[in-house]
Amino acid sequence: MSEATEVTLLLAALSRGENDAGAKLIPFVYDELRRLAGNYMRRERADHTLQATALVHEAYLKLVEQRSVNWQSRAHFFGVAAQLMRRILIDHARGRSRQKRGGEQHKVSLEEATVFSEQQADELLAVDDCLNRLAKIDPRQARIVEMRFFGGLSVEESAEALGISPKTVKRDWSVAKAWLYADLKERYGIDAATMGERQKAV
Repeated sequence: MSEATEVTLLLAALSRGENDAGAKLIPFVYDELRRLAGNYMRRERADHTLQATALVHEAYLKLVEQRSVNWQSRAHFFGVAAQLMRRILIDHARGRSRQKRGGEQHKVSLEEATVFSEQQADELLAVDDCLNRLAKIDPRQARIVEMRFFGGLSVEESAEALGISPKTVKRDWSVAKAWLYADLKERYGIDAATMGERQKAV
């Protein structure tokens, strides 16, 4: 049995409420989740492994708690993982932004406190805001950005998760990037080309 088939079967078991399926799934998906988290967080120092690990653990716990999801495939799982990583990262960035403004204080772990610099948190919130606007115009393009920018999925992985061709992903990705770069510049004065290796690589 191939690994992809094994993952699909375990995801189906998870959807049926078989709790032990979550534990059995970990060896098959952990390294990939770690890679996705690492892709997003590669701007941090090379020795900052705790942050990516914390992101993976938090995302995984949320993934296996998704009782209402009818998991279709490995690609579907990682597509949802990208969405959850976006939510986690945005929540952390908002928390950092509140602290910077002297707003409501809340307890955060060491990992959470050091994931972002203030500039990174502000940039991330700006990207999220622009992405929400794009979703109202073209939901599929926004989903592709979410998978590639927040989840670090490749063109082929994004295509599989969405059930479309890689050619369509490439076209939508190109159009969406141009729109987002222009929106970031106009609304926030952010030149996306200066936002670091993370943006240049996707």
